[in-house]
Amino acid sequence: MEEQEHIQNCKIIHVDMDAFYASVEQMDNPELRGKPIAVGGGGSRGVVAAASYEARKFGVRSAISGYQAKKNCPDLIFVRPRFERYREISEKIRQIFFDYTDLVEPLSLDEAYLDVTVNKKGNPSATLIAQEIRKRILDEVGLTASAGISINKFIAKVASDFNKPNGQKTVNPDEVLTFLEELPIRKFYGVGKVTTEKMYQLGIFTGKDLKEKPVDFLIKHFGKSGAFYYAVVRGIHNSAVKPERIAKSVGAEHTFHENLTSEIFMMERLEAIAAILERRLKKYDISGKTVTLKIKYSDFSLQTRSKTMPYFISDKSLILDVAKELLYQEKMKDSVRLLGISLGNLNTEVKKTVAVQLKFDF
Repeated sequence: MEEQEHIQNCKIIHVDMDAFYASVEQMDNPELRGKPIAVGGGGSRGVVAAASYEARKFGVRSAISGYQAKKNCPDLIFVRPRFERYREISEKIRQIFFDYTDLVEPLSLDEAYLDVTVNKKGNPSATLIAQEIRKRILDEVGLTASAGISINKFIAKVASDFNKPNGQKTVNPDEVLTFLEELPIRKFYGVGKVTTEKMYQLGIFTGKDLKEKPVDFLIKHFGKSGAFYYAVVRGIHNSAVKPERIAKSVGAEHTFHENLTSEIFMMERLEAIAAILERRLKKYDISGKTVTLKIKYSDFSLQTRSKTMPYFISDKSLILDVAKELLYQEKMKDSVRLLGISLGNLNTEVKKTVAVQLKFDF
């Protein structure tokens, strides 16, 4: 009970950089400032990794094809990603975080949770700390950041999206339940587009609607996630800020706009996923022995198939060979809405700490 009270009385900040990759490119190249830019590849096979706010006005966003992005915004400028530069900037930002607390949990290069319940500045106001951090990022790095502040990670994450870009929102302990009840269901972190539609069909449009559903009802319709939704809408999310995370697996996955029915089309997608996975592995000098293929069907059922190699691999062609073997292991039972590949059983005897999100959509 004491632990629950402690967690519920935590002061958590979620810092989220504004259009990070695109903003770095505009900062480094003044000619790009004020213009619609997309970081990533143009053309039919290219994918947008990030878009500037000028481009977002035209419906350009991450994960859409370069072809579609250019169609939405004919004046769009494509810039090749420079991950070394993004990591360099991210490290500078992280050092600012450490001036306030050692309890920093990076989610990716451009966002992190900070637990400032007890902080190095002795400042009792998480709101003022967030303001100071954002000002320092702007003054010392040259980029804007947004922040959410509340009693737990879930609410802080949701709140950081409210006043973007270059803003922040605090949800005080006595405001939590009202905030969650009034929150549109599509703004709940962890509720994606498909789940939102499913909730709409069940008459759930706001947190208040969600709160009225019994836990058994939510588990019946959403599986394990149902228990999560039942808890978070009541302000309960007892996940501590974890400053170090040792990667147990590295993965990439993609949810398709249209379900796939042919293994041939699936192989094309797996090739792209394997290429992204290879880049991630090489970036952190990681290899592994166990390849796992993740398949989510149109009925949302999930299936995984794994194979362990006698040696460590990180090469795209070897990963793809195993993924292909796993794909054809048995016949598909339905059309497929998501495919993913992950590599486990890693060479982490060297205790390599990977402080970035290594599982992502593209």
